[in-house]
Amino acid sequence: MDSNALAGLIQQLELSLLQSDLTAHPGLIDELLAEDFEEIDQQGTVRSRSDVINWLMRKDPGIRWAFKDFRIKIVSGDVVLAIYSLQKPDQPDAGSGGSTRTSLWRYRNNQWKMVFHQASRKN
Repeated sequence: MDSNALAGLIQQLELSLLQSDLTAHPGLIDELLAEDFEEIDQQGTVRSRSDVINWLMRKDPGIRWAFKDFRIKIVSGDVVLAIYSLQKPDQPDAGSGGSTRTSLWRYRNNQWKMVFHQASRKN
């Protein structure tokens, strides 16, 4: 797969986590998040996989997040780093400049899964 196609696939997987109604499709979580997944949130707190799953199950699936400057770096043959900015387009005046995000995706058993995610708030 060429890097443009891979970037499109990884971006679609990121969108699936953010924009899917995971209460209606809970199996999607195991398809997309690795068992050893962890996150560093916008406040710098390390969050476990279960913390993130709880947030994903409570989030509003109707929010259509806007990705900006999405790109990937191929770290190795089976690891990709995604880098992008994210904003809620329906809240442009909420006082938030959005966030810069990075995610590590690992390919195993013919499937890409997110292993790590970090969010940094923009002001």
